[in-house]
Amino acid sequence: DDHFNTLIYDGNDDATRTFDVGFVSDFSWFKARNADGIGHQLYDSSRGVQKYLASNTTTGDSDNTEGVTSFNSSGLLAIGNSNFLNKSGRTHVLWNWKANGGTTTTNDASSTGVGSIDSVYQANTTAGFSIVTYTGTGTAGTIAHGIGAKLNMYIVKIRSGAGSWYTYHGANTAAPETDFLQLQDTAVTIDGAVFNDTAPTSTVFSVGTSTGLNGNGSTYVAYCFAEVEG
Repeated sequence: DDHFNTLIYDGNDDATRTFDVGFVSDFSWFKARNADGIGHQLYDSSRGVQKYLASNTTTGDSDNTEGVTSFNSSGLLAIGNSNFLNKSGRTHVLWNWKANGGTTTTNDASSTGVGSIDSVYQANTTAGFSIVTYTGTGTAGTIAHGIGAKLNMYIVKIRSGAGSWYTYHGANTAAPETDFLQLQDTAVTIDGAVFNDTAPTSTVFSVGTSTGLNGNGSTYVAYCFAEVEG
């Protein structure tokens, strides 16, 4: 619980509410548990406060002024009275991941020689987690993730428009780089070259030319995970 934890709580409609997570929750995923039709809301400190993505929809970055209002350096996560996060009469679950306290690293691919597409990441190398943001080029390429270990899973979502939650998982098939899953869909594994049919490495992950992961000028976020014992 130094790097990840789960909070179960009851909504109370308070205009401002804080949770003592125990660390800076750089990635906060909320879900109502006892009400139908209340979708997921995902926030992270790289994209900034009050900006969420919904893993059950294809919608891009959206604003919620009553969502996460502070990723506090002391570990106090602050939210408002959003119906999705803090509605009285509802029970909620909140999953929290620590990245790098909101401090990011900019990777200029042409200068560092790591990857072929510029990226900005904040990485927790101890726990094997990073948040990566980048702008697509329309040309298949590789993107630095900063973890320093081979990724077992990564999820990519377009921010500047509508698109699927493209998900790579190492246990998917015998050749997981050739297949993908979509969080917002009930479909089984799909065969396609969205990851350019290339497995991730300890430094980069790959994207093809799909607009869902690499449209020219479109913006994206990727949540990256590498297995770390313990």
